[in-house]
Amino acid sequence: MDWYTSIFELIDMRSFSNLWFWIVLAVVWSSTSHWVMGVPYDLVIRARRVGGQAEADLLDIVRIQTNRMLNIVDMSGTLLLAIVCFVSTGLGTLGFFYGVEFAQAVFLLAFPMTFVTLVNISHARRLRQEELTLERVAKTLSRCRLYTQIIGMISVLVTALWGMYQNISIGVLG
Repeated sequence: MDWYTSIFELIDMRSFSNLWFWIVLAVVWSSTSHWVMGVPYDLVIRARRVGGQAEADLLDIVRIQTNRMLNIVDMSGTLLLAIVCFVSTGLGTLGFFYGVEFAQAVFLLAFPMTFVTLVNISHARRLRQEELTLERVAKTLSRCRLYTQIIGMISVLVTALWGMYQNISIGVLG
């Protein structure tokens, strides 16, 4: 028995029974709900409480992030959509048709992010059409964060149920 086999026996390399997958899942959704449209949410809270420079910083970063995001969508949105559809279809097919557990795990991490991206783009378009005031920006970012958290809760629930199903169906001894 070589060292490579020993390591793989010691560390379970399947995705849904691996602790690292669940840590990554938690970090991804925690970061996604904190960075709303590329803006840290604590900046929104600070701008509401303090005002002044924090408010100016918030409005500036929202303007920059909105213009950046919509510029990317306008310039290469169709190409990005095609790539995302290709990768999602490939991962979904590999994972759920051919039974590759790693592809299932990556699909369950990445696919809900497409919905978060669509929510961000929608709110960015709404912000671009309006005058940027603190109340309007804070309300829009709060709503965007709420939708992101709802998508995240559903995603974590589905991922946990699918992971438990995989672990039960494969069993402890393989």
